[in-house]
Amino acid sequence: MNNLSLYHLDREPKNKLDKNPLLLLLHGYGSNEEDLFSFATQLPDEYLIISARAPHAIPPYGNAWYAINFDADMNKFSDDVQAAASRDLIAKFIDEVVTNYPVDKDKVTLIGFSQGAILSYAAALTYPDKIARVAALSGYFNPDIIDSVDKEKAAKLQFFISHGSVDQVIPIEWARKAPEALKNFGIMAEYHEYPVGHGVAPQNFYDLLDWLNKTA
Repeated sequence: MNNLSLYHLDREPKNKLDKNPLLLLLHGYGSNEEDLFSFATQLPDEYLIISARAPHAIPPYGNAWYAINFDADMNKFSDDVQAAASRDLIAKFIDEVVTNYPVDKDKVTLIGFSQGAILSYAAALTYPDKIARVAALSGYFNPDIIDSVDKEKAAKLQFFISHGSVDQVIPIEWARKAPEALKNFGIMAEYHEYPVGHGVAPQNFYDLLDWLNKTA
């Protein structure tokens, strides 16, 4: 069903209910919807799984949720205007999915990697009525792309945060700030580190599955 705002792949739930919970997968910079979708066969059977393609093309094969620019000294800057627009687009896309698929609107979980994780933080805190849980893998909390937060609604959000301790793309120190930032909104996050770089270690994936099951 690709008449929605974001091109996407889907895997129907194996255990079909009147309305199934949703796992929405958001890939990282320069990747595409096929990346995280490779996990789909290993995710729990009761979920509708949708993997969305970010809106900005990066030739030849990748996509991004927002641009990353470099100055003459190779300092890196994120395009926060584009990021905020993608945050809002994700919220719109969730509404479209709920309308077009048999989804339980109260059981929407975002699983984001890297740039997709950064957007997952922003989307969940800005739109806590649309999202129940977030798994933020190898990302960080960027307060500059989060709109005004309804603390009462945000407090019910559940977060799983994981990061590689030798991540060469997003420093581990950035990831470590996220649980403290979430505490300011009354949110307690489950936080994990693994001795890997910018990726998802097998133990990371098993811990994510455990979290999905125990917080369902």
